[in-house]
Amino acid sequence: MIALLQRVISANVKVDNKIIAEIDKGILAFIGIEKNDENVNGERLLQRLLGYRIFPDDQGKMNLGLEEVQGGLLIVPQFTLAADTKKGKRPGFSSAASPETGRERFETFCSLAVESYSQVKTGVFAADMKVTLTNDGPVTFWLTA
Repeated sequence: MIALLQRVISANVKVDNKIIAEIDKGILAFIGIEKNDENVNGERLLQRLLGYRIFPDDQGKMNLGLEEVQGGLLIVPQFTLAADTKKGKRPGFSSAASPETGRERFETFCSLAVESYSQVKTGVFAADMKVTLTNDGPVTFWLTA
């Protein structure tokens, strides 16, 4: 499992021109599911994501995690994170999970997040989403399980 984290001031997801999820200060996490990912990968990734210290403390150092700042967590599925871009001019998706497996793993990941943290919003798997964000910093990290 792959997560592209962005520390944001605000972020939202629209489907059919309607905002379906939004957060203020927090983390926007784009989630990519690969073929061999198991739910245990999602559990590990979620633990890392919730505790990842990307928010500034009183001295301006990145020493605080999402839970400590009580920020929002917006989780958005993004299968393109599993793309193979090593050669050529077109990405390959042979390493991405099948749509059925990807949906199941993403939904399990979101359920775990909701059980573990109170401020979780999600995008919609396989929907045509429009994501708007204001990156804070900019601060962006690539995490894997």
